[in-house]
Amino acid sequence: MKRYNVLSVCGSGTVTSSMVAEKLKETLGEKGYAIDTTEANPNEALSLANTGKFDFITYTSPLPEGDYGIPVVNAIGFLTGFGEEEFLEEVDEVLLTLDK
Repeated sequence: MKRYNVLSVCGSGTVTSSMVAEKLKETLGEKGYAIDTTEANPNEALSLANTGKFDFITYTSPLPEGDYGIPVVNAIGFLTGFGEEEFLEEVDEVLLTLDK
């Protein structure tokens, strides 16, 4: 089973990011992936991304500009259900590019 570390970002770093993280764990778990998540707010995202611990970021609030060094995927569609398939397709593309 392939394991990935995901940084889940929302405005407060708690509620919405946790909802996205849990749904992502469940959905990708069904595809055979093990997902570990960390929730954060946008102000923490860049410094956390630069630790090298994370494989990609999902976000529901705008992220500050900067070089995150890892793929960044907008999760609004995953949260609302409108655009969920597009979100999952983008995540699948990210997972295919990660060399694990």
